[in-house]
Amino acid sequence: MQSLTPPPFKLNIKRGRKLPDASGIANYLARNDKISPLLPSIKRNASLQKECEAILPTIFDSCEVLQLADEQLSLAAPNASLASKLKQTLPKLLSQLQLRGWQINAIRIKVQVRKTIEKPSPVKQLIFSSSAIHAFDALEQSLDDTPQNAELRAALHRLVQRNQS
Repeated sequence: MQSLTPPPFKLNIKRGRKLPDASGIANYLARNDKISPLLPSIKRNASLQKECEAILPTIFDSCEVLQLADEQLSLAAPNASLASKLKQTLPKLLSQLQLRGWQINAIRIKVQVRKTIEKPSPVKQLIFSSSAIHAFDALEQSLDDTPQNAELRAALHRLVQRNQS
């Protein structure tokens, strides 16, 4: 029986090509003179972010770690409401981080409102068969011409008109 060993690289299942490797980017950043001094603090902040999300998963999903300097952790909250909820859980967060080995004596919260750009929801457009359009048309014609049916008849009429080509 043949043992299955994973390939030395990840494959993109849809295209069958090798996926881009993040270590190449990390190597580039490590060799860059201007960015390489920042890498340790970026890694530390990312690690702190994961720790905070593990400790407070419901609150911390929209908050983020800003920096750790002089044993003081700065966190960003997107609004004042979430900042006050986070402030109530600071003793738990601080004690848990200290138990996990972080040298933190104080936590500061900053409200940083970010401009959110909402993606427009895709317009769902059904394509009806001609028999379906004829069925909607027949339904419109079969409804009594009463005030209760007026809106339904108008909607059916618009649907039929829009889908006739």
